[in-house]
Amino acid sequence: MKRLLFVTISVFVFILGCSDRDDELNGIQIRVKNVSSVHFDTIQVGGDGMVHTNVAPDSYSDYLEYETAYSYAYINISTDGETYVMQPIDFVGETPLFLGYYTYEIGIDEGGNVSLNFVID
Repeated sequence: MKRLLFVTISVFVFILGCSDRDDELNGIQIRVKNVSSVHFDTIQVGGDGMVHTNVAPDSYSDYLEYETAYSYAYINISTDGETYVMQPIDFVGETPLFLGYYTYEIGIDEGGNVSLNFVID
């Protein structure tokens, strides 16, 4: 009897202890990975208030919470006094992202063109 009670309590505790980081999401979580060789001072992804800061080469920013986002976005990068922009034309026909964690791998090539690779975390 004690053994059954112990097993029951153990299973109950195990189930309560298992939680996923997606369990309590209130929005879309996006971070930036710098895949270029230059340090990004700021990276605006989408709207004015969505700015990731101080992202070194081959590093990640913290996640920011977005209300709506797509697999690509407006990108404005400031680095060493230079500004690089990627401007989407529109989002017609695109499906907004579901709640979850995502990474935009962003780079700048030798010609100053901004690249974006969308990754589901």
